[in-house]
Amino acid sequence: MGRKEIEALVAVLQEQLRCWDDNVVVGTWTITYSRDSGAFQFEKCELGGYCEERPSVISVEGKVVDRGGPLLGD
Repeated sequence: MGRKEIEALVAVLQEQLRCWDDNVVVGTWTITYSRDSGAFQFEKCELGGYCEERPSVISVEGKVVDRGGPLLGD
């Protein structure tokens, strides 16, 4: 990532803190950036590979592309 992407990530995280009651990044273990999609992926799988949720995806413009959520049904 370059400076522009890091600044965008900081802005995304600040917005998520500001909107704490509707936060889509809580529970994140890793954050990745895709140059192809221009978005950050907030992965909620534990380090050992165990995963019950799909990642949240937020564009560099701050738009929530995918809120993430459960992989398994109730």
